[in-house]
Amino acid sequence: MSPASRPRRLLVVSDEMEVGGSQRQIAHLLAGLDRSAWQPELLYFRRRSFLVDEIEAAGVVTHHLPKHGRIDAGFVRRLHARLRDGRYDLVHAFSLTAELWVRALLPLLPPLRFVASVRGLCLGYPAWQWALKRWIVQRADAIVSNAHAGARMTAQRTHVPLERITVIPNGVEMPAPLEADARARGRAQLAVPPGRVFGLFVGRLVVEKNLPLLLEALAQLAPPARPLLLLAGEGPLRAELAARIGALGLDADVRLLGERRDATQLMQLADFLVLPSREEGLSNVLLEAMAAGCAAIASDAGGNPELVRHDVTGLLFPSDNAAALARALETVAGDDAARARLGAAARAHAAAEHGIGTLVEATQALYARVLDGRSHQEPMMTATRADRA
Repeated sequence: MSPASRPRRLLVVSDEMEVGGSQRQIAHLLAGLDRSAWQPELLYFRRRSFLVDEIEAAGVVTHHLPKHGRIDAGFVRRLHARLRDGRYDLVHAFSLTAELWVRALLPLLPPLRFVASVRGLCLGYPAWQWALKRWIVQRADAIVSNAHAGARMTAQRTHVPLERITVIPNGVEMPAPLEADARARGRAQLAVPPGRVFGLFVGRLVVEKNLPLLLEALAQLAPPARPLLLLAGEGPLRAELAARIGALGLDADVRLLGERRDATQLMQLADFLVLPSREEGLSNVLLEAMAAGCAAIASDAGGNPELVRHDVTGLLFPSDNAAALARALETVAGDDAARARLGAAARAHAAAEHGIGTLVEATQALYARVLDGRSHQEPMMTATRADRA
């Protein structure tokens, strides 16, 4: 088989493979790539999850290279050997740490195309991290952002022309609708009282998700008007949130579910999803809720307005505004017809614009352009073009 006709060797690199938005997109991408054109592999440093099991079940080779501490000479040697011996045509890094070490080793490797990623606004980056990102993206053969908001922020902070950043939105699976009796059984298993509206949060229990704001907003509602709120996820703020729930008198209104593998089913059982984040790229959780037909309330942070059209496919509220979030909670919890309308419109939007096939096709088309040396001359969808549309 000639080099032009053989499947191209692709390595996707991520720092960690815990259950998170970027990791879910990696799983969708690797499972969906055309195997007649691409021979994909995954390399990660830390925190294996069931997503790696799914990737391996799809026939993708995975490599775990443990990394101990910020500087690990043994890790660097092993990564260099993997990149050299793998004879890859292209490496796509999905996290800053992955980008950093791949970028550092590029001068020591045979010619290798390199794709960098933008997965959020990175508002917490100090100046030195933005300096690293600038060094990374200026060498990249292509830069992929999952949201226009992230593309604009990265262009501003790294001085890379916006036209060099290709926006490829996240993809999502469209679950089959849940039958009414199955929904009733599922809600009973969650011990949701009959007739009570319940909202759902899914995600890491971290500062960026702004969960204290959600608890404050819920506490502003009179007890009879409060929906039940279930928080699905784990993270460093769990103990703090549990204490805050008690201090606000919300023990009867909020439950911590821990990490769940059935997030999609939870969204189908819930009456609405709420995402109070201070920053987001293009939220997988929000997109998955839309695909499940679950009405959503989201802050107007980052890429959320790129998914939610206010009062059409969900409700937006000003980020970090507890009073506005309380009003949105009261509106959605108290109006069955509004929830049904928003959920149906959200599902239709997700199906039309965010299929996994669209994600895969756009990404492998970008890879092909990179390998053909056309990544900057023929962008598929740039932030600049989309903003004008």
